[in-house]
Amino acid sequence: MDDLSAQVWAVDALAALAHETRLSVFRTLVKAGPDGMIAGAIADHQGVPPSTMSHHLATLERAGLVQSERESRLIHYRADFPGMRRLLTFLLQDCCQGAPEMCGDLLGDLTCNAARPSNA
Repeated sequence: MDDLSAQVWAVDALAALAHETRLSVFRTLVKAGPDGMIAGAIADHQGVPPSTMSHHLATLERAGLVQSERESRLIHYRADFPGMRRLLTFLLQDCCQGAPEMCGDLLGDLTCNAARPSNA
């Protein structure tokens, strides 16, 4: 992918995350891990009507940040971890102008929480 295509994709992904509900949904799905959550449970967790949640989930999916899978009448959503990695890589690829020690402890700033939202 050339730099311009990567930038256009990154703008779309960032635009999808530039909404309070969608950012919260994305973070919830990241916390849920590879198991993900059913659409109705996501809507309940966020306190958003199912039809509105469908719109938000579709926006995140088009942006390459969420994947969906139909299971009978239910739609199961998961964070698209390769998509998330792609966005983070894009944002950090030119980090530090050749001085990686400036960003060296970036991952050290993260705290991982083992608690996961309900899959109900």
